Formats: sequence, C-alpha cells, structure tokens
Amino acid sequence: MTEPTETQNLDPSGSAALPWSRARDLLATQTPKEDLTFFVGTVRPDGRPHAAGVGAIWVDDTLYFVSGPGTRRARNLAANPACSVSVRLRGLDVTMEGEAHRVAEPEVLARVAAVYREGGWPATVEDGGFNAPFMAASAGPAPWHLYRLTLHRAIGVATAEPHGAARWDFSR
Repeated sequence: MTEPTETQNLDPSGSAALPWSRARDLLATQTPKEDLTFFVGTVRPDGRPHAAGVGAIWVDDTLYFVSGPGTRRARNLAANPACSVSVRLRGLDVTMEGEAHRVAEPEVLARVAAVYREGGWPATVEDGGFNAPFMAASAGPAPWHLYRLTLHRAIGVATAEPHGAARWDFSR
C-alpha cells in the first residue's frame, strides 16, 4: 500500500491535516466507474509544459493511464518521465506528482484491462498495449500504451466537509 512518509497541513484556517486515506479511498471507489477526467501534465523537450485530459484508473494502490504512442504526452514521457496528474474527485481536488513509465508486464496489462472493462471501456491486451472498439480520436491507432505513475508527492484540497488541505510526500 502506498503510504506517505510525511504529511504537511496546508490549511492556515486551523482545519486538521487531511489524511492520505481520504484521497486514496476516493480514487479507489470513483475510478473507473465514475465519469472523471484526469489531466496529465508533462514537459516538452524544449521545457514548455503540455497538459491533456486522459482516462485514468486507480488499481491496486497505483494510478494508471493510457496514451497513444505517437501523442505529444507519450513522446514527452519517453524523453522525461516527470509528470503531474490532476483530478476533481467527489469533495476533494487532487494533484499527484511523480514519474510515469510505460508498463510492459503482461500480468499488469491484463489486470488493468480487466478493471477498465469493469468501468465500461472494453480494453483488451494486444501487442504490449491496449486495443478497444473506441478511444479518443487524438490517441492515434492501437495498440495504446499503458503508463504507471510512481507517486512522489500529492496535494489535496477538500471541497466538502471536512475541509482542509494537505501535501503528502512519498519516499522515492
């Protein structure tokens, strides 16, 4: 289980620090069944930022997302795996920072594809990636690559009771 090595309370109003379990539990219960858009931020080779919406899911305490191999996001990650992933969950906005690397292990691909199917995206494993009858038009042709986020830091801001804000740091 991914647990923070340090939690910092970012709320100056006196609210208690938010526990990581709140974010983790929402990620686990809201993905992939709820209509959420995650935004992945990457860095272009010239240093300029790039952000794009993706379908992401939390499986076995890890965030995964899919990208077409020819997309700007995939090319950026191949050159520099540093990225951020942001999402608005029910009552909590979360931004996660870390490194994303392509997943090639057949057993992980199969497990994540099964969870995507539970959520309504009929992904199958093909040629080291995913295939499905539909995908974002901007993703290009299948197979689409799966990426695993190695979490370094996350920030949460509550938009519902109990309010608060926290930063969670994870050992590398």
